[in-house]
Amino acid sequence: MKAVSLTRWVFALVLALPTCAALAAGHAHVHGVARMDVAIDGDRLVVQLSSPLDNLVGFERAPRNTDERRRVDAAVALLRDGSRLLKPDAAAACRLESAELDSAALQLGHPDPSEVAEGHADIDASYTFRCAAMRRLERLDLSALWSFQRMQRIEVQVAGPQGQFRRDLARPQGNLLLGRDR
Repeated sequence: MKAVSLTRWVFALVLALPTCAALAAGHAHVHGVARMDVAIDGDRLVVQLSSPLDNLVGFERAPRNTDERRRVDAAVALLRDGSRLLKPDAAAACRLESAELDSAALQLGHPDPSEVAEGHADIDASYTFRCAAMRRLERLDLSALWSFQRMQRIEVQVAGPQGQFRRDLARPQGNLLLGRDR
């Protein structure tokens, strides 16, 4: 199986579990809480972040004035700079290959069309890193996410060589430990 296909398969599995559980519980969109899925496959680290727009800019719609546009521009700039937002262990020698953002309210990327109909504006970000020494990757520094003042918690699912597991990070906890036993 190709690396891309395997990564997509692993990631689809990781994404399906929290989505089904969240929808069943009626908690797919909670202010103050972001969801993150992390997949480790070969030399690739793939991270997907999904957050209510309110966590990042304080509102859930297109900006209406200069101050709101400034907040959106600052948030989008940080989210696009995946190597500043997410910092894998330096020993793993990871480099960012791609960063993609999707948001219907901000007219970014290719968002889910149902987002607008639901009345909740989210932003989804996807990052792919290639790591020269993946076996040395033990943690991912997420401290920059706490610069978004309304973000209080990040629910994380990790899928990798050690299996699949969950982590919940609460403000100001910045390090995501990537080993099952850590």
